[in-house]
Amino acid sequence: MKLQVRVVEARNLPAMDLNGFSDPYVRLQLGKQRSRTKVVKKNLNPKWTEDFSFGVDDLNDELVVSVLDEDKYFNDDFVGQVRVSVSLVFDAENQSLGTVWYPLNPKKKGSKKDCGEILLKICFSQKNSVLDLTSSGDQTSASRSPDLRLESPIDPSTCASPSRSDDASSIPQTTFAGRFTQIFQKNAITATPTQSSSRSIDASDLSEISKPVFSLELSEDESSSTSFEELLKAMESKDQGSEPPSNLSGGVVVDQLFMISPSDLNIVLFASDSSFYASLTELQGTTEVQIGPWKAENDGESVKRVVSYLKAATKLIKAVKGTEEQTYLKADGEVYAVLASVATPDVPFGGTFKVEVLYCISPGPELPSGEQCSRLVVSWRLNFLQSTMMRGMIENGARQGLKDNFEQYANLLAQSVKPVDSKDIGLNKEQALSSLQAEPQSDWKLAVQYFANFTVLSTFLIGIYVFVHIVFAIPSAIQGLEFNGLDLPDSIGEFVVSGVLVLQCERVLQLISRFMQARKQKGSDHGIKAHGDGWLLTVALIEGVDLAAVDPSGHCDPYIVFTSNGKTRTSSIKFQKSNPQWNEIFEFDAMADPPSVLNVEVFDFDGPFDEAVSLGHAEVNFVRSNISDLADVWVPLQGKLAQACQSKLHLRIFLDHTGGGDVVRDYLNKMEKEVGKKINVRSPQTNSAFQKLFGLPQEEFLINDFTCHLKRKMPLQGRLFLSARIVGFYASIFGNKTKFFFLWEDIEEIQVLPPTLASMGSPIVVMTLRPNRGLDARIGAKTHDEEGRLKFHFHSFVSFNVAQK
Repeated sequence: MKLQVRVVEARNLPAMDLNGFSDPYVRLQLGKQRSRTKVVKKNLNPKWTEDFSFGVDDLNDELVVSVLDEDKYFNDDFVGQVRVSVSLVFDAENQSLGTVWYPLNPKKKGSKKDCGEILLKICFSQKNSVLDLTSSGDQTSASRSPDLRLESPIDPSTCASPSRSDDASSIPQTTFAGRFTQIFQKNAITATPTQSSSRSIDASDLSEISKPVFSLELSEDESSSTSFEELLKAMESKDQGSEPPSNLSGGVVVDQLFMISPSDLNIVLFASDSSFYASLTELQGTTEVQIGPWKAENDGESVKRVVSYLKAATKLIKAVKGTEEQTYLKADGEVYAVLASVATPDVPFGGTFKVEVLYCISPGPELPSGEQCSRLVVSWRLNFLQSTMMRGMIENGARQGLKDNFEQYANLLAQSVKPVDSKDIGLNKEQALSSLQAEPQSDWKLAVQYFANFTVLSTFLIGIYVFVHIVFAIPSAIQGLEFNGLDLPDSIGEFVVSGVLVLQCERVLQLISRFMQARKQKGSDHGIKAHGDGWLLTVALIEGVDLAAVDPSGHCDPYIVFTSNGKTRTSSIKFQKSNPQWNEIFEFDAMADPPSVLNVEVFDFDGPFDEAVSLGHAEVNFVRSNISDLADVWVPLQGKLAQACQSKLHLRIFLDHTGGGDVVRDYLNKMEKEVGKKINVRSPQTNSAFQKLFGLPQEEFLINDFTCHLKRKMPLQGRLFLSARIVGFYASIFGNKTKFFFLWEDIEEIQVLPPTLASMGSPIVVMTLRPNRGLDARIGAKTHDEEGRLKFHFHSFVSFNVAQK
């Protein structure tokens, strides 16, 4: 038997903060079961409209509804509380108290403090139906009952009462509490026994039962009969062009491209009649699945449904029931974002957290075939409802569970929808670059734009004025310290005018010098092909947005410097532009070693003799990025000026190997000559496991790995992995995993220290990184000096000589 609670709204709450407002939320507790609503910021009359369901095993329990004020820096403030006996609900007509305003009681008994009121709907339901709520109902129909002895103001059909309804015999009573209630209830009705293998209600019965259940005076246009497509179209019509939500902090578990349009992929994943979800639940052993209908919320600005299921048992956890609330955050016809909030109160400490999963569907890059493709990104995080000492254990368990589940999810989806092959994207390079044409602009036109300012015009007018004066003036007699050829100012006024003329002329000469120097700097490599065979890096610079304005004119003269593997390319200078358009292509000559990063820095041109001002910088990491994702990417700039203006660059980056033959074998042959030892090519399975372990792109391959100890406060045994671009370490001791990697090019020095007793008689390899590099790997560093250098100590190799080479 379930106790259904709807928290609608509150009114006349006291102000708990200094700003005259409160940040209220509601916490509900029944026995050991706990739930809470979202926080409504700065509001004394908040509206929540959220539904909760509690299992009832004892009619003597009390439902405790507390309103609290969230405080970020101190403990949350208590606002008020109301207690409702479960037996009171059970004995009420139709087992429902209806939608009622309850006065909030202060913490101290006997206090006459007014704590406001809260609107609740409380009733029993033995059906496993989900609360159907798209509006808060008509507040005027709700009655006020200070002593909780009330009659329901809502029609009896608004709350399910299986024990008293005429069709209750069609609903199975499977819980002990339900059977116990049937025995002792006055008008008990014998439930029809059902098979244990099928606990869900038949679809035809569900459609008949769910019509009146928990409807809070809904209008006809808000009924569940509205189709999924119609709800999304209504949401698209109200979209205001907001940015899609960013990935959640827990990490990304799926990031894949599929040969399907975003709208079709959205239907495959979330349509009510989708066969994909049924296949997924069968694959993962999920049973007792009940999918609620999609419902419009907030006047059609969002769409929501609730899914409940029994999760299959694992080696560590028994089968548990889960409730998943899926809400559309964005749907504009091209971009779809769905947030799923999963509650599993039956797992250990399950009442302290919820798992949130964000599904983002967006258009993928253009393909040579002209077909549409979509990108699916799934990220997650844990939302802790209350603090717990087991937070670390919960996070590790959730991370591993989500990784396994979504690996099955991605594999099954790849069987239903064709994924995009990375080769198809690589073929698009010529097409993507051929469409870029730098805007031709004559030097005269640029000169007019550049020199059309107050300094030049005022200097020009003053110069003409002085020239006319010289023509009409009569030469004065030599006086004072003057002599033939030297005419000095004869008054303070003449001295000031002469100084202004000199300064103005100097400024104009600097502008001319800057313009001439800038026109010599050509940035584009259009038509120029890179030389040699190896790793070819091509960068297309499209445009910049919201670059910092550092000139007095309110603009800047930006140009960009790209650096990779010690080689640089520089763009042209765009005069007086904060949103410049380049459309320039840069090709780096073929490199023997695959590049790890591309450094990008934006400067403001201040002439050939002045130091350029940095407008921002960025780093494109090829090891942490998928090459296909860089084919069309917006790169946010870092730095004080760039972050203040939210500056970003539009780039298209391609990395290819132009040499023939086997890339991996050729690279290993070169390494064999350097170390004087045979190096075997690892199997595709080993390379794939290595890539998944550290989240590396497909082109990264393993060279060798060694068992060793990582020296920190205590030695930690693990494996050291070496590839063409990274040094990685992985250890797993009693389920506690340590994993990190850093780039070869970030290493400043490698030292070998003599054996010590602490190193168990083994030499120590010390790798020192450059200042402020490899900070993501600081978890494994032995020391971190004042200059920002990280030092990593490795020792106890099985074969130190081989590892050292």
